[in-house]
Amino acid sequence: MSLPRQLREESDFDQLPDDVPISANIADIEEKRGFTSYFVFVIEVKTKGGSKYLIYRRYRQFYALQTKLEERFGPESKTAPFVCTLPTLPAKVYVGVKQEIAESRIPALNYYMKKLLSLPPWVLMDEDVRIFFYQSSYDSEQIPQALRRLRPRTRRVKNISQAPGFDRLGAPCAEALFDFTGNSKLELTFKAKDMIFLLSRINKDWLEGTTHGATGIFPVSFVRIIKDFPEEEDDLTNWLRCYYYEDTVSTIRDIAVEEDLRSTPLYKDLVDLMRREFQRSDIALNYRDSQGDLVRLLSDQDVELMVKQAWDHPSQKRLFPWKLHITQQDDFHVYNTAP
Repeated sequence: MSLPRQLREESDFDQLPDDVPISANIADIEEKRGFTSYFVFVIEVKTKGGSKYLIYRRYRQFYALQTKLEERFGPESKTAPFVCTLPTLPAKVYVGVKQEIAESRIPALNYYMKKLLSLPPWVLMDEDVRIFFYQSSYDSEQIPQALRRLRPRTRRVKNISQAPGFDRLGAPCAEALFDFTGNSKLELTFKAKDMIFLLSRINKDWLEGTTHGATGIFPVSFVRIIKDFPEEEDDLTNWLRCYYYEDTVSTIRDIAVEEDLRSTPLYKDLVDLMRREFQRSDIALNYRDSQGDLVRLLSDQDVELMVKQAWDHPSQKRLFPWKLHITQQDDFHVYNTAP
């Protein structure tokens, strides 16, 4: 009997839905880039029903979850109908090498998730806990940097029609376009025209499914999706619109940034991001003021002013309300007056 089950009443555990997570462990860390570089934890999640998948979480998402749980279930909560002793989250670290900080947090975060998933069912069924451990479309589209090592072991389902909660008519499924022979025990072997019932999305290139009593993972490119998984809204990726000026030509580029729409970046982080994106170091950052004139950004205070002014105007969903205009450092013709 697994530890999470030992810590609950058996009847309570049996009543939980199959997609409730019962264990989670950090498999790796990966460097990502928003306004500045940061590291995410690649977490393997196992559910009560036996499925496994990868999710990608930053420390700040752990911190946000813990804050909500303390407000809702902590001993200091004045509104919670139930309270419990919550696990302790490792504290924030403000100084140090980011990779070393992330790596040092792995044991403590693994212990935190172990304790969290051993709490009573009413905590596991909390909306924020469910969302934290749910594999979003963003998670499924990520490609692990060590795909072979991080592929989750697939569940063994002898007869998919007998699996808990299975609905044959409504189940996600695909038709094989070509023969595929798995090169390991993890991979599913099938023939062209076989019907494959889909169990989970590993990432944008690999799916997990079952056919002819066998279960395994396989490349998306070998099948035609007949009924896909329900679409989930991407909770993390927003877009920063940039206008790049070179001579008389202006191009538009939308840059994916995993930052909250209301966040205010530092000037240095914006400059570093633009230099990486446009592969040039001799650029200047600008924004348009209320009169339509370009204003050059030179400091954090300028960035704060740009962001503040932008919130007075409506913006598209997932798109930052402020826009960046990228010019050459020595090109002052774009301004009404020289800065």
